[in-house]
Amino acid sequence: MRYVLATAAALAVAGPASAQDIMFKPVAEARLRYEHADQEGLAQKADALTVRARAGVQAAGAEWSATVVGQGTLAISDAYHDGVNGAATRPIVADPRNVALYVAQMQYRGAALTLTGGRQKIALDDERFVGNVAFRDNAQTFDAVRAELTPARGVKLDVAYAWSVRTIWGIDGNGARQQAVSGDNIFANLSWVMPLGTLTGFAYLVDQDEAAAQGYRLSSQSYGVRLTGARPLLESVTLSYQFSYARQSDYRRNPGDYAADYWLADATLEVRGWRLNAGYEVLGASHGAALTGFQTPLGANFKFQGWADKLLTTPPDGIRDLYVGGGHGWKELGPLSAVALQAVWHRFESDRIDRHYGDEWDFLASAKVGKMALSLRYARYDAKAFATDTRKFWAQIDWSY
Repeated sequence: MRYVLATAAALAVAGPASAQDIMFKPVAEARLRYEHADQEGLAQKADALTVRARAGVQAAGAEWSATVVGQGTLAISDAYHDGVNGAATRPIVADPRNVALYVAQMQYRGAALTLTGGRQKIALDDERFVGNVAFRDNAQTFDAVRAELTPARGVKLDVAYAWSVRTIWGIDGNGARQQAVSGDNIFANLSWVMPLGTLTGFAYLVDQDEAAAQGYRLSSQSYGVRLTGARPLLESVTLSYQFSYARQSDYRRNPGDYAADYWLADATLEVRGWRLNAGYEVLGASHGAALTGFQTPLGANFKFQGWADKLLTTPPDGIRDLYVGGGHGWKELGPLSAVALQAVWHRFESDRIDRHYGDEWDFLASAKVGKMALSLRYARYDAKAFATDTRKFWAQIDWSY
């Protein structure tokens, strides 16, 4: 908390706050989730029924605000390995019990400048490199200071310095799965909105000071560029696209010596509620040693390369992910709103040495009812030359005030 208080004091001198009315807004969220996992090689299956609650308050004036949110995660049924407690005789479900301060931040929001200090959520671009990991119950936040500057129309500079990453492993985090990982992390984004789309240049410097967290080998520097956009082709027909390239190498105390590339090409065609998506993502390999491929330890990695979580850490020979998916959405369907059905197929291969890791099917059905969001999710990974066959199923209810 001393870092949070020091950050708040630093922000306070950024400029005098004028006298203003203070509005108080409660923050309340709840989640109930059942997750089932069946993994070849483990005799027992995982069945996790967890509940997560968050509560807090935001006090806000015209330009200044302060937000404090606490959270707790409880396992109603704990027939699973949570990653930090017990023996790994069942598949891992990364939702350990937890009681924590989730957000504690102060923020100044002006016409062209936003400053945020304290424990906060940071989600940049598509969260491939820096994200909140919102799917997991405990999520990921940062003890950080962040400045977002808009010096001209369509131009934005976003720079953050984070001295601690609060991981998904909670209060019992230990070993390679720490409760928090300290370091001097720098995230910088410069974006420009132009007719073709939004062009972003980025630099992400990840510095991890905890020797237990892979012996500093996840410290890296990544520099790249990203283009996202959408164009109408015909009436009710839209093409969305994203392209990304980055180069990563070892940084600070990382004992490794490597350099690897990242590529992404993705396109989505939308026609009257139907969506067809295809893409190709490459996390390159360097020379085939462990943790010398392109890594994204601070990303929301569940969103990428299949929900079975077989490739959260890039293998020594890298990953090439060819994926095709589609779905349909309805604004209203009886008492339901925002109804969506989705299916995605992945083919995973190595980047160096010709190996077919495996294939995966992912299915999602989601809808909203009032303040509740409902979802059913299924993942099936069929191993060829990496990991083992895995089946996962989720049923989830989210509520927010």
